[in-house]
Amino acid sequence: MLNVLFGTISGIVSGMGIGGGAILITILVCFQNVDQKVAQATNLLFFIPTSIIATIINIKNKRIHYKQAILISIAGCIGSAAGAFVATKVDTNILKKAFGVFLILIAIYELYLWIKKYKK
Repeated sequence: MLNVLFGTISGIVSGMGIGGGAILITILVCFQNVDQKVAQATNLLFFIPTSIIATIINIKNKRIHYKQAILISIAGCIGSAAGAFVATKVDTNILKKAFGVFLILIAIYELYLWIKKYKK
């Protein structure tokens, strides 16, 4: 039952374009004791259907710049292949720490944007 709840929360956040993967990986690693590499791979599989649905909705709402999307997709495929290769070679503890640093940097950036917005 918790998996359904976690999937729903991650799906909502993902559909909004915020990045449900960061939430899903954190939940799997911290609350369900899933290995970091397994959580990251699970997130990739989770991403396929959620991104398809979000893409269909955004196409219907005419919110996609196709030329940019194609270029970004090509670069993303190359980057994801490289990242998957590197992830198989890197120790799980290093991946956990790198992911934690990534989340902290995102939090700092979001806090900066929030302060900048409300300081005016």
